[in-house]
Amino acid sequence: MAAALQLEIITPQGTVFAREVDMVTLPGQEGEMGILPQHAPLITLIGEGEIIARRGFEEHRFLITGGCAEITPERVAILTVFATDEAAIDENSAEEARRRAEARLKEKLSPEETALVQAALTHSLNQLKLKRRGRS
Repeated sequence: MAAALQLEIITPQGTVFAREVDMVTLPGQEGEMGILPQHAPLITLIGEGEIIARRGFEEHRFLITGGCAEITPERVAILTVFATDEAAIDENSAEEARRRAEARLKEKLSPEETALVQAALTHSLNQLKLKRRGRS
């Protein structure tokens, strides 16, 4: 029996995270999903939110804007447009990205460009929400 899962988080820009973990929590379409080693094979859509990867007492958190997951007993592969390590989120940069995306949405864009800009806007809003949580 496998003692760990190989977690891979992949975006169009490349691999964001690839390590062995003990457990992964994913933002499912209808709530959080906890994945442990030897999970039944599954391909599923995932929602926007946080991926939490745990290995022992260590925890890594990533903000994603939806995507899909392929789960096998030994591996979890996440494909998403955007994934950001929580520790790397800069509130000022996220605020600027939000402003740029809102401005771009006022332009005449192709449906593909509109979808990408909307995903960028959602991602920047989620970054701001994550950084500002716990504040009044």
